[in-house]
Amino acid sequence: MTTMREHASGGTAGTAPGRSKTPAVIRLLVLATFVVILNETIMINAIPRLMADMDVTEQAAQWLSTAFMLTMAAVIPVTGWFLQRVTTRRAYATAMGVFLAGTALASVAPVFEVLLLARIVQATGTAVMMPLLMTTLMTVVPEEDRGRVMGNVTMAISVAPALGPAVSGLILQLGSWRLLFAAVLPVAALVAWRGLGRLENVGEPQAGTIDWFSVAAAALGFGSLVYGLSRFGQGSAVVPTVIVAVGAVTIAVFAVRQLRLQRRDVPLLDLRVLRHPVYALSLLLMALGFMAMMGSMILLPIYLQNLRGLTPLETGLLMMPGGLAMGLLGPVVGRLFDRFGGRMLIIPGAAGIVLALAGFTQISATMPYWQVLGLHSLLMVSLAAAFTPVFTLGLGALPAPLYSHGSSMLGTLQQVSAAFGTALVVTVMTGRAEGRIADGVAAAAAQLDGMRLAFVISAALSLVMVGVAFLLPGRAKAAAAPEAPPRPRRRPPTGLWSPPPSERTGAHRTGGGETRSHRRPVRFCLTGSGGGPGRRGTGPGRSAASGSRGPRPWRGGAEARWGR
Repeated sequence: MTTMREHASGGTAGTAPGRSKTPAVIRLLVLATFVVILNETIMINAIPRLMADMDVTEQAAQWLSTAFMLTMAAVIPVTGWFLQRVTTRRAYATAMGVFLAGTALASVAPVFEVLLLARIVQATGTAVMMPLLMTTLMTVVPEEDRGRVMGNVTMAISVAPALGPAVSGLILQLGSWRLLFAAVLPVAALVAWRGLGRLENVGEPQAGTIDWFSVAAAALGFGSLVYGLSRFGQGSAVVPTVIVAVGAVTIAVFAVRQLRLQRRDVPLLDLRVLRHPVYALSLLLMALGFMAMMGSMILLPIYLQNLRGLTPLETGLLMMPGGLAMGLLGPVVGRLFDRFGGRMLIIPGAAGIVLALAGFTQISATMPYWQVLGLHSLLMVSLAAAFTPVFTLGLGALPAPLYSHGSSMLGTLQQVSAAFGTALVVTVMTGRAEGRIADGVAAAAAQLDGMRLAFVISAALSLVMVGVAFLLPGRAKAAAAPEAPPRPRRRPPTGLWSPPPSERTGAHRTGGGETRSHRRPVRFCLTGSGGGPGRRGTGPGRSAASGSRGPRPWRGGAEARWGR
């Protein structure tokens, strides 16, 4: 009889097909994740067209991206609980169904407010897909093959953002911004239909209730934190600071609430994942890597478009090779991880990130485009060398019951890290530029100087990645599952109860005639007179001489009721 993991991988454990072929369920989820992530970045070049067609300001149009990001930050913390309560097929159907509804609504949105609502609906479905993919991968893929499969996942989630701006630029050359959603809709529908036809359930759902206070606290806390960080660099820093402070306090309340719910084994987001050192170090390294990646993704388009005069399409094409290299290198990195472990990949990857960011600190108005392309490609390749092993090591260090919560925590921290990295580089660049302009420097030169300083800060933070990389092991051993809290003891009805052995006192005579001493008198159940079959501790019994049984304490189910 094959296990669920063996069935999903196409063979029994230890066979060659199971190690060499990616499970069908993973291939389907990777394809769906690729589509929803592509949609996340496909709107980048459409903002100017939207502003003209719907007569909205740039600040209002930016809410299409801001609302998407806030929804992701609010929904992802709930996915850990959600994925444990529903089957794989239901989670997939829910995510893709919600995403399709949002895409269809966006394609026919008559006004900006409806389009904004559609983006929020899209983000709700997108937020479920990545944790679902990671949780399923860790469940069905054997440990010795996870690196290769995780490399394929990295390829999908890296190529999609790289293709987004280029694809949107090409589609916008053909017609309205509505074509962006009209093109994605049939592809997403086909993927959803194929997935539901072939997807099989992995694992068994667990019954449980949801703590709505935790849901509200997670949405308010993480949403406020991400929104506040995204506001830095847009005028006064007072309002963003207050919003970030409110978010931080709410997250602290959320964390305290989860610690209390863990005592009953019903947390919305299980914080016991942070007790595993390898996972915690992987989270830290991943957060620093995402900050470096988002910083470059924000600064380079500003540099290429505002200071070098490139169009959005040209900018997307110039940055696309780096993203493609990151994605195509994913499977290679995965196979190397399976063979040699994580340290030999993470340490060089972290060093490459430092070198790339250090090179960007020398950016100038005349830097050759091939040099920009080379540094960006080095950054993306180094991130690929680090991310695939970090994801695999971190989640692999967790016990299986915590996979969904680990994936949820990973996705949540990705959103927060991206927002923090963006806020950091924008604030540093803006502050430096304003100071230089006050000194009489030209605006273009001042902005360029601000970018250099922002890259210096990013390079300094990436040095921490190198230190963390040396602390990670080559391979991680899965920890034992956390113990469930003891069940409350309930006292059975009077006359049918005997204390557990550790609490009995006094003395009584056993069936063999021996006397056992206890501290308190024992209560006996004498509800019958016979000692025949089916009776438990009732009636007269045998003595040592006659073979009859004497009175003894009733034990039927007492230990079970006491949770022993």
